[in-house]
Amino acid sequence: MAFGVCTTATQSHYANTLSLEDAQRIVDAAEQRAPAEGWNVVIAVVDQGGHLITLRRIDGVQTASIEIAIEKARTAVFYKRSTKVFQDRVSEGEHAILNLPNMMPFGGGLPIKFDDMIIGGIGVSGVTAEQDEIIARAGLEAF
Repeated sequence: MAFGVCTTATQSHYANTLSLEDAQRIVDAAEQRAPAEGWNVVIAVVDQGGHLITLRRIDGVQTASIEIAIEKARTAVFYKRSTKVFQDRVSEGEHAILNLPNMMPFGGGLPIKFDDMIIGGIGVSGVTAEQDEIIARAGLEAF
């Protein structure tokens, strides 16, 4: 094997990948937080290449939130930071960011890290950017 085994509870994946089981655990935790607040959202988890692993859509959320959640997760992976960083920069007048590829400059997208490596991203959409980020962070806490 080229990669060492991850030391997560499942020990079912390699250190540079995010398993389906881990992605589902992240989405489950995020989904638990959303209804507790009365928020209908879409929660997406992507791998280190920005490819969708799993998606959860809570009843009543707008259809557009599906693509927005996926793009937030991809932005967090591709740029290795929270999408809120870009939201803040656009708010400060740095509009050139909007021309970057794979850019969704709204809070709610976070990178998923293991041993300081980006192994995926979570994106949430459906309520305000601040609320989306709260739900995304709840998902990360499960990882």
